[in-house]
Parts: sequence; C-alpha cells; structure tokens
Amino acid sequence: MNDVLKQPDPVAQIANLRVEIDGRAIVDGVDLRVLPGEVTALVGASGSGKTTTGLALLGEYPPGARVTGDVRAPAGVGYVPQHPAAVLNPARRVSALLYDIARDRVRDLPRRERKAAARAHVLQALADAQLPDAEALLDRYPHQLSGGQQQRVVLAQALLLGARVIVADEPTTGQDALTKSRIVDELSAVAAKGIAVVLLSHDLDVVRALADDVLVMRAGQVVESGPPERLWLAPRHEWTRRLLDAQAPAATDEAAPDHTEALCVRDLTARHRDGGRDATVAVRVPELTLRAGECLAVVGRSGSGKSTLARCLAGLHRDHSAEILLDGRALPRSLRQRDREQLAAVQYVFQDARAAFDEYRPVLAQVARTAVRLRGVDERTARAEALATLSRLGLPEELAGRRPARLSGGELQRAALARALLAHPRVLICDEITSGLDTVTRRGILDVLAGLLRDRDDLSLVLITHDLDTARLAHRIAVLDAGELVEQGPADQVLGAPRHPFTASLTETTARLAAGT
Repeated sequence: MNDVLKQPDPVAQIANLRVEIDGRAIVDGVDLRVLPGEVTALVGASGSGKTTTGLALLGEYPPGARVTGDVRAPAGVGYVPQHPAAVLNPARRVSALLYDIARDRVRDLPRRERKAAARAHVLQALADAQLPDAEALLDRYPHQLSGGQQQRVVLAQALLLGARVIVADEPTTGQDALTKSRIVDELSAVAAKGIAVVLLSHDLDVVRALADDVLVMRAGQVVESGPPERLWLAPRHEWTRRLLDAQAPAATDEAAPDHTEALCVRDLTARHRDGGRDATVAVRVPELTLRAGECLAVVGRSGSGKSTLARCLAGLHRDHSAEILLDGRALPRSLRQRDREQLAAVQYVFQDARAAFDEYRPVLAQVARTAVRLRGVDERTARAEALATLSRLGLPEELAGRRPARLSGGELQRAALARALLAHPRVLICDEITSGLDTVTRRGILDVLAGLLRDRDDLSLVLITHDLDTARLAHRIAVLDAGELVEQGPADQVLGAPRHPFTASLTETTARLAAGT
C-alpha cells in the first residue's frame, strides 16, 4: 500500500476510451496512466488502435468519430509523427520555425535581452533533443535535413512549447540500428527531465530498451500490460506471445543457389542533383551480382544509398552510369526505355505503399491490372489470380475490394507486394517493405518471400533493409556506408564475422538493442 501511495500523480490519463467510426469500435475501453519522467509504450499490430489512443491525448480523433470516455491531458502535448517533414513548414528555415516559439517565452523580458534569451532557449531545446551541430542547422530548410534531424527539430519545438507529455509515433521506423540507438538516447534524455513519453511502436527491441511500462493492444483493446521485463519473460496473453515469438525471423536454411547470374551490375555510379548545383555522387558500386533463386540483402544506415541503388536497378533513377545486365542482356537505363517484358522482369515494391496506389480505385482492381498490362492476361483471369495472391498474403477479398484509404499501412504493403508478384518477375526488389509492420505481419511477409524463393527457382530477390534480423532471410548481404559498397558476402559470414568496422558496429548495436541495453 505504501508503494502505491508513493507513486506520482499521472500527468495525463485516459479512462474507458471508446472511439467508433460507422458503428465500428477502433478503440474500445482503453485505460492509460502517463507518469512524469517515464516512458509508456503502446505496441500491437497495424490497426490495433495505438495511434488513435496516442492522438486522443492531443484531443485529435478521426473525422466522423464518436468518442466516449474520459481523457485528461495538459495543454500543449507534444507530438513527434512518424514522418516529421509533414509537420514542418518547407518554406521556412529551422531558425524561423524555432524562434517564433522561443520569442513567446521571452516576451516579458526587456527588449534588449529578448534576442539573446530566445537564442539561448532555441539552442538548449536542440541540445535537449540530442541534435549535434545545432548552429550549422539553423539556416537550413527542412528538406535539407535528414529524417532523423527533422524528427529532432519537431521534438525541439515541443520542448520549447513546454510540453509535459511527448507522443512519439513510430520514431524508429525505417531506421538502422545506429540511428535507433541515438533515438533511444534522445527519448531517454527527454524522460530524464521529468517529461512523460508515450511511445507508439512496432519495434520491440526499442520498446524493451526504453519503456518503463508497456500496453499490448489488439483490435482496439489493451490485452496485457506491465513492465517490459515481465512481459518479455512471462507474457500472459496469447497475442503478446505471438508478437515476441515472431520478433526474429529465422535465417534461411538453404545454401545459396549455384545458378547462372540473373542480374549483374558493373561500375555503377549514381548521382543526385540539387537544383542547378553540380551533381554529387550518391552511390558507387564496382560490381554486384544476383544469381537466379538467390536473395541478396542490401543493408546500411539511413541515407547510405540503399534505395538509390535499388532504383537504378529498376530504371527509376536515370542519373547514373553502369552496365546492368539481366540474363546477360543489357537493361536500358530508364524505365521509359524498357519494353513490356523488361518491365515485368524487374519489379519494385516501395516502402511507402500508400503513395503507390490510386486513392480512387479499389485495391483489387489495381493489383489485377498488373497481369493485364504486363502479361496480356484477360481481366477475369487476372482478377482470379489477384485474389489468390492477396489471400496468400493475408488480405481477404472483403478488404481487397476497398479503396486504399480504408486499408491500414500493413494491409497496403501486402497489396503492393501482390501487385508486383502478378507481373511474374525475374527480379523482385523490396525496399524496406517490412519497416512499418508489427512482428507478426513482418514474419508472415518474410515467410511468403522465403516460400516464393523455394517454389520458383527463376525468381531472385533484392531485399533493401535497415534491419539485420530481416536480412537473415538472405543468402548474401551487401553493406553500404556513405554511398560506398564496403562489404559483401554470405549472410552468415557478414553477420557472424564482419570484416569492415561499419558492419561490426551495426551488428554490435543490433545485439545491444535486442538485449534491452
């Protein structure tokens, strides 16, 4: 009883929250206590109600929602979204974004002291957000910052506003282990200042390393809660056990196939151009090969050039020089120059699945269209094949018949994968397609990819990923750092005995996060 009495009062609290849309509960009976200086994590599958619960602390709900229950939160709850660029004004420099807030905090000071005081507040907020070289970043626009830097600028805005609660929505999605570790340090530093952090995340390693309390959600309800130490050692609910069991995909148990080369890249140099400025080299790869039936994982930190390399292979990045051969025949550099057979042979699945779909047409029709356009299949056959493929990926006809806006991000990612598979590709390029998914859904998609490689010895897979556990699916791994290919080889060799210092740092940090340290 004395321990209970010593607990601090919650800085925010939710009681029996229910959020309905069109008579369907997307959050049902959720209770949440947010304590100062602690990190409370909400975990669960896509569509489980995590984001709806987190946004309730800001007083924000989906359009047309019917809300019951009690939500008590202080004014000015800070929100760090998964895609921070969406909340930063692209036309204003970082200094302008932050000084506008800081000036309100110093308006009672004498005029001659305000400028220096506002600057001090801005620099302190950036330091508290763990943003190094803050002075150099103040004159930049948001598009000139990396995703991690944008995220910390948004956090600095919340700190300047005096937020007592920060809601961080999937802050590590699409990030490598080194960046994840920095984000853990960043949010730990915020909590150490007495600010409550509500973490919405699929990343169980980060949750284990950071959270004081974890709520496991499924279908809008909290099915289990407790400290991470107890949940990881003795989960009580079946869904919690499934999330934990699916956390680390099993490595492939098959040796790399000894087949002919499906795809060969030689002397690749890709460039980026910024307006009228000279081009800068983004990726340089002397040689990379992919054999028929093989999975090659390309790993590296955010901004290392992984996606640029993949886009060159798919003909989506034209500003490059290279010899790219498919089955020994040269591939045109640009997608527009490739014929129908070449378009079908190399398929690309984007990380942002929602942006890859027409919002006005049913998903099923868009998936089936691939077989019609690239393989000449009649519409009835294409629809039947699309339904079968979507079903295998866990997307039933009832969901596939909806428009993209009515599907979750994970559901749309499965639809995007199905659409690419309907082309019957020789090379399938998957760009971070599991980065925003819960462990169960991720494991399901990786199992499907492994099954495809077993069933089709003419299919090759290029897996772009920041996640070394996901990379274990591969036969071989290529490591990029700062646009350079620094290491490549069999997966067990690269992950078990890395030769390059950067690869070693990735594997060591991944192991440390998995251990919750």
